Amino acid sequence: MKTLLAMPECPMLVSATSAHREMPELPAWDDATLRRYASGGDSYCCYPTPGAFRSDFGEPDLEAALARSNRHGRPLALYVHLPFCRKICFYCDRSKVATKLTRLADPYISRLDREMVLARRHLDTGREIEQLYWGGGTPTFLSLDQMSDLIDRLDARFGLSGSRDRDYAIEVDPREADVFTLRHLQALGFNRLSLGVQDLDPKVQRAVNRVQPRILTEALIDEADRLGFRSLNLDLIAGLPGQTCDSFAATLEQIIAMAPPRLRVIDYVHQPQHFPVQRCIQAEALPDTAERLAILRTTVAQLTAAGYVHLGLDQFARPEDSLAIAQRQGRLARGLQGYSDRPTDDLLGLGVSAYSRIDDTYSRNPFDLAAYETALDASHLPVAQGLRLTFDDRVRRHAIERLLCDMALDLDAVGEHFDLDATRYFAEALRRLEAPLRDGLVERQGNRLLVTPLGRLRAACLAHAFDARHSPPPGEPAPSPA
Repeated sequence: MKTLLAMPECPMLVSATSAHREMPELPAWDDATLRRYASGGDSYCCYPTPGAFRSDFGEPDLEAALARSNRHGRPLALYVHLPFCRKICFYCDRSKVATKLTRLADPYISRLDREMVLARRHLDTGREIEQLYWGGGTPTFLSLDQMSDLIDRLDARFGLSGSRDRDYAIEVDPREADVFTLRHLQALGFNRLSLGVQDLDPKVQRAVNRVQPRILTEALIDEADRLGFRSLNLDLIAGLPGQTCDSFAATLEQIIAMAPPRLRVIDYVHQPQHFPVQRCIQAEALPDTAERLAILRTTVAQLTAAGYVHLGLDQFARPEDSLAIAQRQGRLARGLQGYSDRPTDDLLGLGVSAYSRIDDTYSRNPFDLAAYETALDASHLPVAQGLRLTFDDRVRRHAIERLLCDMALDLDAVGEHFDLDATRYFAEALRRLEAPLRDGLVERQGNRLLVTPLGRLRAACLAHAFDARHSPPPGEPAPSPA
């Protein structure tokens, strides 16, 4: 039976939203449906997804892709992975190096520079870098001098942009940054920040080994606003040990008071078999399915009541934010770093575990730091896996990206773009969407698919219907891993 989100079961939700007399339209809520279309799978930041990458894709394939990219003359973006963390968070699923010694990053920066030198041999360096993203790990683990050194090397090798329209972003750990850090980052050319918060409840913070007083986050948000950073995002994680509907509602209430322009509420996926550090989290300490759904219901209701737009998946933004504007104008993009208000450029990933999207290929560097270093020391671009897209891959990637960005898909427009009968081409995908259609996650109006508000919560499941490399259809149980 479907209920309305405006009728919360969580007591904290009432207090958090009671000041709003007019509740926005909220999705009909159906726990059984949301259980059936479980989250935690691919979020389709790329298609084909990394599970389809092949180990026989290597350095020559990337070099050829860089040459094709030069001929097309598309803008070039850079991603730099900085894996260092002073402390390891127990939920982490990224490639990281735990150390308290900042000087240990110096050899890594030198290796990054070696990778830049090898890559630029195959690049037209007249292509200005309009987009730059530093991720981790903890990029703000670096000292201010190391940050300056790395920026200088990037500029020397590629030519960084001084344009006001550039999009230079960095992930910031409020425990590893202060107002002087933000001023330095601005001087280096960064104009967009993403702050990791995860949860403000001290009990939850202790359970995941990330104690982060609220005042640290508030101070950085205030300073970022004062300095005029173009955009600021906060990351939260739902489903952590010790979280309840009430506790997460309290966190959201505090976050809303900070008024960040963007928010990501990431669904924690517990995979200790793949990420050993997650073994520090006891499965019985995690909220059960019913509690996680209550947290999700609370999240959507509170943020919607506070004026945020649910763009889809885990992303929320204020209506005046550039992401929300881009979605309204039909130009929202989705790439390896998630949603963007810019077209998806060719992206070169630098560093251990970094992903690249060059021309019609995807590739990634080794997850293992030693393997990454060995390749560079032998003067090889450190390509571990990759894939060159087929025509079918490109058609499906376009359809998936438009579905996840527009929360709608115009099959006629796809057909015109690729000169094919999209309804016939996607006959199997439309068959796989029959269950979501019945369950109210998506509507069909002629040759146009519209994702419903409830469907935005499970948009990745809808995108899965267009994924020819994975099964089963959305709404059906996946086989257990071998």
